[in-house]
Amino acid sequence: MYMNDTTSTTFSVRVDTATKKRLESLAKNTGRSRSFIAAEAINKYLATNEWQVAGIKAAIASVDREGAISHADMEAWASSLGSASELPVPQPTEA
Repeated sequence: MYMNDTTSTTFSVRVDTATKKRLESLAKNTGRSRSFIAAEAINKYLATNEWQVAGIKAAIASVDREGAISHADMEAWASSLGSASELPVPQPTEA
């Protein structure tokens, strides 16, 4: 990730002393600036969490559209697999 003055902006963030020291040490050991490392970490965090939130929202929308299968129903079905009294695959119930 490369940023220059036309593509970046500045903001402040508070961290504890130990975190600041770790950041400074990593910056020194990698030849990168503290800002570069912090920006890279923030971007990775955002990418991960945006992906997770999008997945959660999609799952909620799916349940709203199609209904859900209760944990108890899934557990009973899974426990019955391979037995003489195997249960039918549970079907979603309306939300």
